[in-house]
Amino acid sequence: MDIALFAALRGPSGRAVLAEAAGADVSEGGLLATASRLRGRHDPSLVAAALTQVRLRQRARVKFGADADRMYFTQTGLEQSTRASVASHRARRFADRLPGARVLELGCGIGADLIARARDGLPGDGVEIDPLTAEVARANVSALELDGLASVRVGDATKEDPDGYDAVFADPGRRTARGRVFDPRSYEPPLDVVLEKAGRVRAACVKVAPGIPHEGVPDGAEAEWVSVGGDVKEAALWLGELAGDVGRRATLLTSDVDPQVWTLTPSGRDVPDVREWGRFLYEPDGAVIRAHLVGEVAESVDGGLADPHIAYITSDALRPTPFASVYEIEDVLPFSVKRLRAELRRREVGVLTVKKRGSAVDVDRLRRDLGFGGRRPGHGAAELTLVVTRVGRDPVALLARAARAGRPG
Repeated sequence: MDIALFAALRGPSGRAVLAEAAGADVSEGGLLATASRLRGRHDPSLVAAALTQVRLRQRARVKFGADADRMYFTQTGLEQSTRASVASHRARRFADRLPGARVLELGCGIGADLIARARDGLPGDGVEIDPLTAEVARANVSALELDGLASVRVGDATKEDPDGYDAVFADPGRRTARGRVFDPRSYEPPLDVVLEKAGRVRAACVKVAPGIPHEGVPDGAEAEWVSVGGDVKEAALWLGELAGDVGRRATLLTSDVDPQVWTLTPSGRDVPDVREWGRFLYEPDGAVIRAHLVGEVAESVDGGLADPHIAYITSDALRPTPFASVYEIEDVLPFSVKRLRAELRRREVGVLTVKKRGSAVDVDRLRRDLGFGGRRPGHGAAELTLVVTRVGRDPVALLARAARAGRPG
């Protein structure tokens, strides 16, 4: 889609087509039927653009909830956009520590973070190098009635001057035609360029890949890893007046809709004890692992690691924690497909969840080898979790069931 077609989509004819297409079945057959019906009365290119928006809006509901039905998207813009729950979490720190601050956003994409900050009362300007993406961001600002607080312009982030702004937010591109980019020097713009501009204002936040190495975190910055519903979504570097004094933190949002927010910071116990398998297995959230805070979780549940290099915590205590899933260990066996198959049959397991860490096992193949790969897998009604890991060089299999410790009050 080019800018002219997007402008037509936002005009009276385009809005009419969007309104007619809004309830379309987004299956391949449903879209074809809707397209055929609408092309009799509307320009075919406009119909195609409208149906693309309908399909993208449905996908976007996962990230943006009800707002998605008013917003506009490109496929790339949607894929690379910040989830509304994460953008809102981040905007709250801006609002709490820099109330009313004017923020320059370098690489605003379709506007998710710009919108979240505007809703928290922070005015700002977004800069986006791609003209179509910038138009989409402008449309989203208008659709959500935030024109007085946020604006978008086409520009090169590397040439922007942050003078006159209180803070900078940057979301460098981390994806090219070849796939994801992991080296911060290959971000677009490069991380060192962004950090130089960030150093010229009171405060800044830079969105980075979750896999950023700890040695890549600048001195004086706070690194935050964020997960939503148990999945690590992103990381950010907080700088200047937005940085705390903790160095790193893991933040867990329980869901995208009205989430509870849990945060974990260093307590000084970086290296957990090593011990034999206890009664319970704690599987830390991915954000906790990325933030190197497994020791803090181990301390909170009176636990340790069975292997010093694998982030599985074991304990004889069942303690409430939001930072790990907990399982009651029923058996610990040397890893053997033949023995596991026999044991699962003996236990009449019909539903099997397989987890692994520190193992090269192919989970899909293992499920097939254990008899859980067909349409009628399993041998009964029982549910079980199989955890494949190792202690030292010895591969082991844990048979376990989910335990309910509850969340701390």
